[in-house]
Amino acid sequence: MNDRAADRILFQLKTRGPQTIGELGARFSMTGEAARQHLAKLADAGLVRHEDRPEGRGRPKRYWALTEEGNARFPDSHAQLTVDLLQSVRDLFGETGLDRLIEKRRAENLAAYKAEVSEASTLRQKLERLVGLRDREGYMAECSGTEDGGYLLVENHCPVCAAAAECQGLCRAELELFQDVLGPDCVVERTDHILSGARRCAYRITPK
Repeated sequence: MNDRAADRILFQLKTRGPQTIGELGARFSMTGEAARQHLAKLADAGLVRHEDRPEGRGRPKRYWALTEEGNARFPDSHAQLTVDLLQSVRDLFGETGLDRLIEKRRAENLAAYKAEVSEASTLRQKLERLVGLRDREGYMAECSGTEDGGYLLVENHCPVCAAAAECQGLCRAELELFQDVLGPDCVVERTDHILSGARRCAYRITPK
């Protein structure tokens, strides 16, 4: 299997979650047998695993997903260095000092994000700008409309996951950041959280 095919399959599983052989075959215009061979090689490399799920009558469906090693192919930016720095700040200045650092970072991001969305006149336009920013920062961000007239902002990867695990105030600040950037005409709620075991982080945006 060439590296490009492997990367495409891994990226699809990262951004869309568990998939069946049929779904992967259809996505990449390959036969079921070809998709099966690719997945077998990825499984041998420890990058993917399968889970059989009962769905109504008949045999269970087999879904393929990334393993921890497969997820590690999408790097956590400067993970250990960031964790070490956070630990040092906590040791030197305590939790209060760490909170001040997080708030300073949030304020800087808020200024940069607001400048980016300043010319957007609608919530949809603001979200498009925000998604573009987050995507460039490595979050694999995307946004779609929901049936109730709201939006779902999804981040399929967290490039600072190790830092967020060490200091969960980063996640709290991120949620507040999105609310401040999008403004008072909507409510932002986190519905999925990587640190809680979800595959992705997701946010429901509901217009008021």
